[in-house]
Amino acid sequence: MNNVMTIGGYQAVIAFDPEISMFRGEFLGLSGGADFYAADVAGLRREGETSLRVFLEACRQRGVDPRKHYSGKFVLRLDPEAHEAAVIAAAANGKSLNQWAVETLRDAARAV
Repeated sequence: MNNVMTIGGYQAVIAFDPEISMFRGEFLGLSGGADFYAADVAGLRREGETSLRVFLEACRQRGVDPRKHYSGKFVLRLDPEAHEAAVIAAAANGKSLNQWAVETLRDAARAV
Protein backbone atom coordinates (compact mmCIF):
# COMPACT_ATOMS: atom_id res chain seq x y z
CA MET A 1 0.00 0.00 0.00
CA ASN A 2 1.74 3.08 -1.18
CA ASN A 3 -0.05 5.67 0.96
CA VAL A 4 -0.46 3.56 4.10
CA MET A 5 2.12 3.41 6.87
CA THR A 6 2.04 0.76 9.59
CA ILE A 7 3.18 1.95 13.00
CA GLY A 8 2.96 -0.23 16.09
CA GLY A 9 0.60 -2.64 14.33
CA TYR A 10 -1.84 0.14 13.39
CA GLN A 11 -2.28 1.53 9.89
CA ALA A 12 -2.34 5.20 8.97
CA VAL A 13 -3.25 6.80 5.66
CA ILE A 14 -0.68 9.35 4.52
CA ALA A 15 -1.55 12.38 2.39
CA PHE A 16 0.26 15.56 1.43
CA ASP A 17 -1.32 18.81 2.64
CA PRO A 18 -0.27 21.50 0.14
CA GLU A 19 -1.59 24.32 2.34
CA ILE A 20 1.08 23.66 4.96
CA SER A 21 3.58 21.78 2.75
CA MET A 22 3.63 18.79 5.09
CA PHE A 23 2.53 15.18 5.08
CA ARG A 24 -0.40 14.23 7.29
CA GLY A 25 -0.95 10.78 8.72
CA GLU A 26 -4.26 9.61 10.16
CA PHE A 27 -4.62 6.29 11.96
CA LEU A 28 -7.48 4.10 10.82
CA GLY A 29 -9.51 1.65 12.85
CA LEU A 30 -9.13 3.50 16.15
CA SER A 31 -11.97 4.32 18.51
CA GLY A 32 -10.93 7.99 18.36
CA GLY A 33 -8.84 10.35 16.32
CA ALA A 34 -5.06 10.26 16.17
CA ASP A 35 -3.24 12.15 13.46
CA PHE A 36 0.26 13.49 12.93
CA TYR A 37 2.25 15.77 10.62
CA ALA A 38 5.83 15.88 9.35
CA ALA A 39 7.89 17.11 6.43
CA ASP A 40 9.45 13.72 5.58
CA VAL A 41 9.03 9.97 6.02
CA ALA A 42 11.37 9.70 9.03
CA GLY A 43 9.49 12.53 10.73
CA LEU A 44 6.15 10.90 9.93
CA ARG A 45 7.22 7.66 11.56
CA ARG A 46 8.55 9.49 14.62
CA GLU A 47 5.47 11.70 14.98
CA GLY A 48 3.17 8.74 14.29
CA GLU A 49 4.79 6.71 17.05
CA THR A 50 4.34 9.63 19.46
CA SER A 51 0.72 10.24 18.46
CA LEU A 52 -0.12 6.54 18.76
CA ARG A 53 1.61 6.23 22.14
CA VAL A 54 -0.34 9.22 23.53
CA PHE A 55 -3.63 7.86 22.14
CA LEU A 56 -3.08 4.35 23.51
CA GLU A 57 -2.09 5.72 26.94
CA ALA A 58 -5.24 7.86 27.05
CA CYS A 59 -7.32 4.76 26.18
CA ARG A 60 -5.63 2.76 28.95
CA GLN A 61 -6.28 5.51 31.50
CA ARG A 62 -9.96 5.69 30.52
CA GLY A 63 -10.41 1.94 30.19
CA VAL A 64 -11.41 2.30 26.54
CA ASP A 65 -10.64 -0.22 23.80
CA PRO A 66 -8.40 1.63 21.31
CA ARG A 67 -9.64 -0.34 18.32
CA LYS A 68 -12.85 0.49 16.52
CA HIS A 69 -15.13 -2.51 16.12
CA TYR A 70 -16.90 -3.09 12.83
CA SER A 71 -20.25 -4.88 12.50
CA GLY A 72 -19.51 -6.30 9.08
CA LYS A 73 -22.48 -4.44 7.60
CA PHE A 74 -22.62 -1.24 5.61
CA VAL A 75 -25.03 0.37 3.18
CA LEU A 76 -23.86 0.97 -0.35
CA ARG A 77 -25.77 3.27 -2.67
CA LEU A 78 -25.29 2.96 -6.42
CA ASP A 79 -26.86 4.60 -9.42
CA PRO A 80 -29.40 2.25 -11.06
CA GLU A 81 -27.11 1.42 -13.98
CA ALA A 82 -24.24 0.36 -11.70
CA HIS A 83 -26.67 -1.67 -9.58
CA GLU A 84 -27.94 -3.50 -12.65
CA ALA A 85 -24.40 -4.12 -13.90
CA ALA A 86 -23.39 -5.53 -10.51
CA VAL A 87 -26.39 -7.88 -10.43
CA ILE A 88 -25.52 -9.11 -13.92
CA ALA A 89 -21.84 -9.58 -13.02
CA ALA A 90 -22.79 -11.52 -9.89
CA ALA A 91 -25.21 -13.77 -11.76
CA ALA A 92 -22.67 -14.36 -14.53
CA ASN A 93 -20.28 -15.62 -11.85
CA GLY A 94 -22.94 -17.81 -10.21
CA LYS A 95 -23.02 -15.70 -7.05
CA SER A 96 -25.47 -13.62 -5.12
CA LEU A 97 -24.96 -9.87 -5.32
CA ASN A 98 -23.73 -9.90 -1.71
CA GLN A 99 -21.20 -12.70 -2.33
CA TRP A 100 -19.93 -10.99 -5.48
CA ALA A 101 -19.67 -7.58 -3.76
CA VAL A 102 -17.81 -9.03 -0.75
CA GLU A 103 -15.29 -10.84 -2.96
CA THR A 104 -14.85 -7.83 -5.26
CA LEU A 105 -14.32 -5.44 -2.35
CA ARG A 106 -11.95 -7.86 -0.60
CA ASP A 107 -9.87 -8.32 -3.76
CA ALA A 108 -9.75 -4.56 -4.38
CA ALA A 109 -8.74 -3.83 -0.78
CA ARG A 110 -5.94 -6.41 -0.93
CA ALA A 111 -4.64 -4.88 -4.15
CA VAL A 112 -4.14 -1.46 -2.57
